[in-house]
Amino acid sequence: MNLARMFEMAAGREPHAIALIEGDRVLSYRDMHAAVNRVAHALHKLGIGRRDRVMSLMKNRQQTVVLFWAVQKVGAVFVPLNYHMAPGDVERCILDVEPKLICFERATRNALRSIRLPEKPIYVSLDPDDGDITWDELLRNGMPAFEAAPVEDDDPAIMLYTSGTSGHPKGVPKSHKNEYVSTLSQVIQNRYDRTDVMLGVMPLYHTMGIHSYLAMAFLNGRYIIVHDVTEESLADTLHFHTVTCLYAMPTLFRRLLQSGRVDPERLRHIRKIGYAGASMPDTLIRACFDAFQPDVFLNHYGSTEIHTFTTCTYLHEKPGCAGRPGINQLIRVVAIHPDARPEDEVEPGDVGQVIAYMGSPEAFKGYWNRPDLTRQAIRDGWYYTGDLGMRDPDGDLYIVGRMDDVVVSGVDRVWPGKVERVLEHHPDVQEVAVVGQHDDQLGHIVTAFIVSHREDLTPFELDRFCQRDGRLSDFERPRKYVFIDRLPRDASGKVIRRALVEWAE
Repeated sequence: MNLARMFEMAAGREPHAIALIEGDRVLSYRDMHAAVNRVAHALHKLGIGRRDRVMSLMKNRQQTVVLFWAVQKVGAVFVPLNYHMAPGDVERCILDVEPKLICFERATRNALRSIRLPEKPIYVSLDPDDGDITWDELLRNGMPAFEAAPVEDDDPAIMLYTSGTSGHPKGVPKSHKNEYVSTLSQVIQNRYDRTDVMLGVMPLYHTMGIHSYLAMAFLNGRYIIVHDVTEESLADTLHFHTVTCLYAMPTLFRRLLQSGRVDPERLRHIRKIGYAGASMPDTLIRACFDAFQPDVFLNHYGSTEIHTFTTCTYLHEKPGCAGRPGINQLIRVVAIHPDARPEDEVEPGDVGQVIAYMGSPEAFKGYWNRPDLTRQAIRDGWYYTGDLGMRDPDGDLYIVGRMDDVVVSGVDRVWPGKVERVLEHHPDVQEVAVVGQHDDQLGHIVTAFIVSHREDLTPFELDRFCQRDGRLSDFERPRKYVFIDRLPRDASGKVIRRALVEWAE
């Protein structure tokens, strides 16, 4: 089933239902379908066809959503790019994907100015007097009816670029089959239905953003799009609209609860909440239960490469738990060595590297133009995630860090996630990240970066807290504490540990 047909079905099923709200503009599924057809027809006239890449350098806007569906209708590949990347990475991605058309807006045009492409793409701008053609001209040049081009299930539908926390961003092509199945699993695992209203805060260049939107589109649900996520925009949106579901990064939940701008009663209308992209501290999980009182609270552990690894909906019993494999997945925890095979599983309670089954219909086939990285990540039919985890006696998975983040101190290995989970329970610790800082004698020492709302919090207090907790061995307790205002994070909400290491050294 291709994505364009899924949208046509939704528009035919509930043409007058509200599809999208953007500020004071409301679009029905019929309105959206007409705009999609016009843009698809205009793209076709411009020579955009099957497997051509169309890049979006736009914020979350109704134009971004319309372009997504129009690209599907002509059989091309939608490539939304994170315009917050460093200019060098933006250029690298554009040169890598070789888009035939780039759609941009005023806020993102500077990213294009210095790039020299072998073959100039068509530039479409949301603003007049910019680019080769404007968005309004694109709409005027198209017709309100357009027959979707035939595509195969395995044809690429979308290509996302990973955040590149451990190197340069890499392209992840996902097929129509991948996205169809991933969206259905998103619907099932979060228990969404056609009455739901999604607060669209996750960027549409991220797998969390695209699947939270597609879940609503498949169901004829309602999607409220937010351009710039600020405390004011969140408070206004929740004041004027009754939102029933929110799928976001832990940092956004923290912002919502700490802002003081949002009426607590409005939060309790949000019955289904889910988070992904980073771990959520136990204290924040408990705060979310208290504030939202949700029917569903999901920890979704997955990646751009494979949408779902595991899910957990019993966080009230096991805060921070990643849970068990998703409905389309098998997961194993195998030994920590470079040549570990899928059969080298570790015992419950032991830390190992997490691998996921590539036979899942949610799984990508390999990285764009990077066979070297593909061979490194996919071995013996399994995807090596690079994450470290352990299963408890019940078989539930806990993530304790990344392979690259392990701190080797003397002869001992320290898992940052284990130390962080202890420190997160201190009442005065708002956020924490643990890294290894170079040391001439031990190789590395365990260093904890602390964000605290208490100015007089001391390393001595934190060390005593770790001692009394009892879960950390002496060698696992931090040797050094650094107090900072905020942790550096990428667009996915993940802590950029290498920035902390560089800062400490």
